[in-house]
Amino acid sequence: MATTKQEDIRQGLKGNPRLKRFLDYLIMNQRDARPRWYIRLLAPLYQHRGRGSKIYRSVRMDTPPYRKFSLGRRSVVESFCCINNAVGDVIIGDNTRIGIHNTIIGPVTIGNHVNLAQGITVTALNHNFQDISKKIDEQGISTKPIVISDDVWIGANAVILPGVTIGRHVVVAAGAVVTNDIPDHVVVGGVPAKIIKQL
Repeated sequence: MATTKQEDIRQGLKGNPRLKRFLDYLIMNQRDARPRWYIRLLAPLYQHRGRGSKIYRSVRMDTPPYRKFSLGRRSVVESFCCINNAVGDVIIGDNTRIGIHNTIIGPVTIGNHVNLAQGITVTALNHNFQDISKKIDEQGISTKPIVISDDVWIGANAVILPGVTIGRHVVVAAGAVVTNDIPDHVVVGGVPAKIIKQL
């Protein structure tokens, strides 16, 4: 129900770009590309945090209220992570651990019993660059949702790129760069990641 209301508001703002720009100015610090301090103070009112979950104090929570952030029961976001839902919802399931120094940029859905080791980047965002007559930072961005299914272990310093779906009971080796969908019950590794073992 709340999601439907949020979507209705988003659609309404699309029809009024001037109001959208004004609200975006009030909510987001454009230079720092993060919510303004007074919005961050209100975060506990609009973020969903499941019972027994924990977000360490050093985590950078770039979670404006116009997108969804949900952390499941008994899940943990460890120190020095950056969670950003400014361009897409970030949904994290139950009993999931987001390791030290991870960066997650939505739209991303992470399942239950997922373990992300250290230094992982999960980004559904790309900068547009095709028009050579414009600077890259003038061309906007595009997003493709990422889905990490239940019971996945991702090794340190792996990178998960836009549009990828990772199946159930998958191991992603340390340092892998995942550019394509991964089926259930495999180990993948390399750059780009390829199946190296069936489970």
